[in-house]
Amino acid sequence: MGRPRSADLAIAVIVLAEMFGTSLWFSVNAVADALQTAWRLQPNDLGHLTSAVQAGFICGTFLFALSGLADRFPASRVFAVCAVLGAISNAAFITLDGALGAALTLRFVTGLALAGIYPIGMKMVMSWAPERAGQMLGWLVGMLVLGTGLPHLIRGTGATPDWQTVFLVASSLAVLAGAAVLWLGDGPHHGRRARLRWGGALQAFAIPRFRAAALGYFGHMWELYAFWTLVPYLVLGARLDTSTEGTYLAAFLVFLAGAIGCVGGGFISRRRGNANVAMVALGGSAGLCLLYPLLEGAAPGLLLLALVIWGGFVVADSPQFSALAAAACDRRDVGAALALMNSIGFGISIVSIELAVRYLPTTGAHIAWLLLPGPLLGLLFMRQTFGPVADRTE
Repeated sequence: MGRPRSADLAIAVIVLAEMFGTSLWFSVNAVADALQTAWRLQPNDLGHLTSAVQAGFICGTFLFALSGLADRFPASRVFAVCAVLGAISNAAFITLDGALGAALTLRFVTGLALAGIYPIGMKMVMSWAPERAGQMLGWLVGMLVLGTGLPHLIRGTGATPDWQTVFLVASSLAVLAGAAVLWLGDGPHHGRRARLRWGGALQAFAIPRFRAAALGYFGHMWELYAFWTLVPYLVLGARLDTSTEGTYLAAFLVFLAGAIGCVGGGFISRRRGNANVAMVALGGSAGLCLLYPLLEGAAPGLLLLALVIWGGFVVADSPQFSALAAAACDRRDVGAALALMNSIGFGISIVSIELAVRYLPTTGAHIAWLLLPGPLLGLLFMRQTFGPVADRTE
């Protein structure tokens, strides 16, 4: 069977591969309670395991950005190699018996591999349909959100007999993702440089529109991954009358809302513009950060509804930032520029994750106010360049 000539079919392959590949990301969080019991871990230890993935992702994206590797070699091959590497490191986690140091190392390697899945996937989508970047990236990031939530779904359905199988399923999906992308290859608009270009991505920050999109993204990242880390705890705090499996299914609903928000935002961006969608999402997310602690003591159903709505807003802006940033810089530097933007954003997320996990036991739902400065500052940076209502062509 030959490679697809249709951009829509190619993008469908990429977004599904993105979903399968990013299922590696939150494998630990979906089995947090089982790991705490089996390995006698403290809540802070689980936060460190999440941060280790972020740290690996930062190092990987920083390497791709500064070396220009993301724009020197075929994106499909980079994606495939990283998907297999991530699958191996994720599966190896189950061989450990409470050795936290080794576990942190493997999660770091998994994050390193994810650096070749997420930003490289964005470059691949744009190599097939650059004229529909906002919409197509909406699908891509939507699948990333579903991918990060997949372990919660696997755990919530009770489809696996033990926590180890959650890791094995995620690793199998990542291998399938790598094989699919390798078969697909790169799109007709794939930009490549003839040689490595060390430090080229740094020049993108001299471009005002790239800088504004990046700063908005950094504010967004202060909130996003800390929120996702907190979701199972916030669902538990909502006092839903449900089993452990039901709790994880409820958590998956929050991720599903995020995927819907990304895809819906992508469609709206074609009429309203990328910047407008990003600013509305930032404003909505900031509003939920402010409101959620004030709902403490409300009916469990209302709290879950607020979390689902928050889950929809919190990530809907992410593909729009990427589309704005990619449109602002040289097509040959898109991979490196997006990797650098991701690297800094994920560095910011480590700080917010560590603080959120540390103070959650004493603050409860009020931990949301710790996340509030992120979307507020992101909205401020975006408005300074794009205005309160951006040009619809943006």
